[in-house]
Amino acid sequence: MKELLEYRPVLILPLNFPAAPQVSDEDYAREVPLNILRHWERAPSNPAVLAANNIPFSFTQYGMDGKAFWPRLRMALQAGLDEEAALAALTTQAAAAAGIEDLVGKLAPGYMADLVIAKGNLFQDGEIISVWLQGEEQKLMPPGYQWQGSYRLHLAELELDLELQLSQQKPRTLRGSLSSGDQQVELAHLTTDSKRLSFSANLQDASIGGISRITLWQDDEGLQGRLLHADGAITQLAGSRLPHAPLTAETAEETKASAAAVNSQSKTISKTEPEYLSRLTSPLQAYGRSEQPGTEKLHIRNVTLWTSSEAGIIGNSDLILANGKIAKIGTNLSTPSGYQVIEGAGMHLTAGIIDEHSHIAVNGGLNEMSDAITSEVRIADVLNPDDIAIYRSLAGGVTTANLLHGSANPIGGQSQVIQLRWGESAENLKFTQAHQGIKFALGENVKQSNWGERYTRRFPQSRMGVKALMSDAFNAARDYKDAQAQYAELRSREKRKQLSPRPDYRLQAIAQVLNGERDVHIHSYVQSEILMFLRLAEAYDFKVTAFTHVLEGYKLAPELAAHGAGASTFADWWAYKFEVYDAIPQNACLMMNAGVLTSINSDDFEMQRRLNQEAAKSVKYCDMSPEDAWKMVTINPAKQLGIDAITGSIEEGKQADLVLWDANPLSVYAKSQAVWIGGKRYFDRAEDKQMTQAIVSERQALIQKILGSDPARLQGETTSEIIEPLWQCDTQFNAWGQNKESRL
Repeated sequence: MKELLEYRPVLILPLNFPAAPQVSDEDYAREVPLNILRHWERAPSNPAVLAANNIPFSFTQYGMDGKAFWPRLRMALQAGLDEEAALAALTTQAAAAAGIEDLVGKLAPGYMADLVIAKGNLFQDGEIISVWLQGEEQKLMPPGYQWQGSYRLHLAELELDLELQLSQQKPRTLRGSLSSGDQQVELAHLTTDSKRLSFSANLQDASIGGISRITLWQDDEGLQGRLLHADGAITQLAGSRLPHAPLTAETAEETKASAAAVNSQSKTISKTEPEYLSRLTSPLQAYGRSEQPGTEKLHIRNVTLWTSSEAGIIGNSDLILANGKIAKIGTNLSTPSGYQVIEGAGMHLTAGIIDEHSHIAVNGGLNEMSDAITSEVRIADVLNPDDIAIYRSLAGGVTTANLLHGSANPIGGQSQVIQLRWGESAENLKFTQAHQGIKFALGENVKQSNWGERYTRRFPQSRMGVKALMSDAFNAARDYKDAQAQYAELRSREKRKQLSPRPDYRLQAIAQVLNGERDVHIHSYVQSEILMFLRLAEAYDFKVTAFTHVLEGYKLAPELAAHGAGASTFADWWAYKFEVYDAIPQNACLMMNAGVLTSINSDDFEMQRRLNQEAAKSVKYCDMSPEDAWKMVTINPAKQLGIDAITGSIEEGKQADLVLWDANPLSVYAKSQAVWIGGKRYFDRAEDKQMTQAIVSERQALIQKILGSDPARLQGETTSEIIEPLWQCDTQFNAWGQNKESRL
């Protein structure tokens, strides 16, 4: 709603409210997510909420059975939508959305004669009789509607009363009877059009004998007809429509009471506030927040500080947090007035974990596989703030992540650094101070080694082709940059008018690499390719920010250090494809010992919440110091993302991205107790337990509501949970929504 209020777009709302999920069976009910239960309960109130916030919208029956449109609209009215707002959504606002508000949508002089004629209030139980399009009537009532009423037929000296009415059951058909005195006969074989009516009736008791067939029609002289007797003889007849019976005192009172009852019911429907059992949270799913956390004033006492700085690990220390920053670090500090105190004895406080290589919180695909170079695409455009992996990673102490394009392309898309501000919008996840980045890739993935026969047409298909493609791209980007510079010079000197070179966002991003304005994070494995790209970068005079994965980095650690390239690796992944057979768990130690800025990354939504344990593996495998191991998931990736002056370590003046652990953070037994980003507590273990219990209670209440609802409220379109695949570097995804996970 916050974004809608800010941008105020014109919305087109379908009334395809979801059908109630299957909860009568215990096993099925257990699998229904909370957001599906909430959606079922809240969907009818969506129009009312928008109307209350003055956000314009119109209705559509797209995605639903057209026959359900009016029942659904009435359901929206019962959920709080005002009739006036509903009418506007069907007329004036719909016309405005289509850009024809000066022609249609109003009953006003000069507007098209597009009219709806209804019997009764359509928003209650009324019925559309006809529709007029530019003054031409389009009758919608069932055949015979115009014949409804009472008639008197004159047959020689005999008078017959004819009653014709439409049935209430659908499909609605015309039914009738003939009567004379106390005798009444039901009509059969009744057919009609706009001017002609025919039926049969057994008139034995009317002294006519047998089953007779009667045909009636209307002409300038009134109602005419003929009767075909059982023996074939024909008798002419005439008739007239009887006027409505005048109201007696009794019927007038009954009618008045009936109208009052309808008005009372209408008032109740439109004004009664619906009662909801579901909670509104952001995101609207389990563990969503009802409101965003505020900036805290804290004094954390007697805690072990893992500073990730030159100060190292400091025992029995205090930290004061204020205005979203680390205000003071020391021993036995005095608690300022108005500050909350957390006793940290036996606990450990660290900087928030930073993941240099992540694929969480991305919507709709990770690889743009249609071309070898796709540097114009941006992860920033497809952020998914509803991804539950954000909350789970927070629980694991992660506060910052670098979201990267996949590795299908030698030159892939632009990356986006985010902070895991659970419950915030996509825009508010962005870590705007971070360096701009881009994903490059080497190896089997980009040359399509294991992708099957239908993926053998795109260049390149070899490692030498990868190098040639990148060289060509750098040359094109350099030419593009020079052309832009030349044009800027011409304009500044005002020598002559000249059209600007056509913007090329693909080359623009690569030119930013050459200018040092965009950092390269490059998927890599094999020694020869890593060395190739080092030489290529030096030839084009730019630094490689980080070789990511880099499982053979230990083979050329001195070369990486001499270039100034960073390395972000796995702790102990190996043998999941051919080019990683030479991976060793000592890789991180060997690169760090050679002077390479080294970090540990996840590349996996599950591993991300265990990065503290991934860092600990280097302590086990190669006796790395705990301090250095912890730096590989805090200050080192912060440097690789250009945010080390802001976060990544516990130092006075830095942003308060902190994690409070109940044990040594490198231990498999350590659990985060609280996680702050910018001084706001986005995860709290005690709160998490409370939310878990609240979720159980809310689920059961909503299930009970479904089980107790009337059948009409259970109807709707079949829905299914939109499950985002667990994206990884090599996830294949096509436009039809099919995803394939492969370990290339």
